[in-house]
Amino acid sequence: MTIGKVIQFRRGRYNIHERHFLIEIDGVSKREQAEKFAGKEVVWKSPAGKLIKGKISAPHGNKGIVRAIFEKGLPGQAITTKVEIKWQKE
Repeated sequence: MTIGKVIQFRRGRYNIHERHFLIEIDGVSKREQAEKFAGKEVVWKSPAGKLIKGKISAPHGNKGIVRAIFEKGLPGQAITTKVEIKWQKE
């Protein structure tokens, strides 16, 4: 299990993709390292204990950021909080 941090919604100049988030993974600083995480499961835990699951879809840029698509949108308070990245299903 690896820890990451939610950075921002995936967005353009005018549009925000509500279920897509950019995640920074600890210890990953290059695109080649980030590509290994594609397809892995991501879990965000709310302060109330509710789990929202997602999946890493692809790297985003060249600095090791990845794009994750969640089953539901995360609340705005999720930005700058931690997520868990699971290597295999439990």
